[in-house]
Amino acid sequence: MNIPFFHRNLDEVSLHLNYTEDASDSTSWVKDVHFSICKKHTNQKVGECDLRLGMNDEIYYAGQVGYRIYYPFRGNSYAYKACLQLFEVAKKEYGMKELIITCSPDNIPSLCTLQRLHGTLLETVDVPESHWLYQRGETVKCIYQYEL
Repeated sequence: MNIPFFHRNLDEVSLHLNYTEDASDSTSWVKDVHFSICKKHTNQKVGECDLRLGMNDEIYYAGQVGYRIYYPFRGNSYAYKACLQLFEVAKKEYGMKELIITCSPDNIPSLCTLQRLHGTLLETVDVPESHWLYQRGETVKCIYQYEL
């Protein structure tokens, strides 16, 4: 599935559906839709992103959108462009009205992306020690909300 995007002349990247994961009661996770982020005209994969369809305590700290841009392609605003497309997908395909995206305060590129997306900073919060993010060293999160 190729999701077209022609918003604000930022159609340099396109999202390609990779797979969907169903919610898992054992992990308190929600349905998760995974995409490749590709350069539109060459289909070169520059990163990955996902959209988490729901909210619970786990997702509040992890966010409903995750993204990763591969090292050689960083600095081209691909995460920003992919997020704008994910906003459209969330709204049009899944009827979502708002999203939460989080980042660690020391992740400056991600923090800049979230600020550029013009979300509302809800809070900067300590991650509970029992959360899987804390277990991998992410102990503080900036929580941003985006109205779709």
